[in-house]
Amino acid sequence: MDQESQLVASCRRGDSDAWDQLFSTYYPVAGKFVFQLSPHLAREDVEEICQEVFVSVIRNIQAFQGHSAFQTWLYRIAANKTRDFIEKQRAAKRGGGEQPFSLDAEHPETGLKIDPPTQQAGPDRTLMNAEQMGLVHNALERLGDPCRELIQLKYFGDLSYDEIALELQLNPKTVSSRLSKCLDKLEEIARPMFTKEKFTPFPV
Repeated sequence: MDQESQLVASCRRGDSDAWDQLFSTYYPVAGKFVFQLSPHLAREDVEEICQEVFVSVIRNIQAFQGHSAFQTWLYRIAANKTRDFIEKQRAAKRGGGEQPFSLDAEHPETGLKIDPPTQQAGPDRTLMNAEQMGLVHNALERLGDPCRELIQLKYFGDLSYDEIALELQLNPKTVSSRLSKCLDKLEEIARPMFTKEKFTPFPV
């Protein structure tokens, strides 16, 4: 049993130290992922989403079967909570000006840093500037699941085909094929948003 599996097993047994370790290890991971999904969110929004993510983890840890990595499972929860938050935010017509995301942001209760994304260019940012990234996020919102989830896990979660396949209970070749088709759909949605004739936001 690897270290992650041992940690999850200890949490299932109600080990408070294990929960502390799980939180301290994966809260920054969740915060980084949420921020990558929706860079326009304020620091307080990211913190609220992360808190909801870990409430869900606590409630559902017994149901986690370990077929995939815990972090992969966490990403799926985070993606769903982020989408729910944004939909509620829109429904309530909240907002106004965007607030900057502090690189030194800390959770008010735990003191843990959110740990925003690395400054190194990820696969989703290599070919795009900030404006293009915003357009891609808009296109992803229109794309819908399951394509949106595949793209989020691959390019924002930086998961391999094998890791995605384990989580979604698919063959890696099926994941690759579906992802390719999903990227084609994303291109169809996003192309009108761009002035360039060819749109290739994500390398296959």
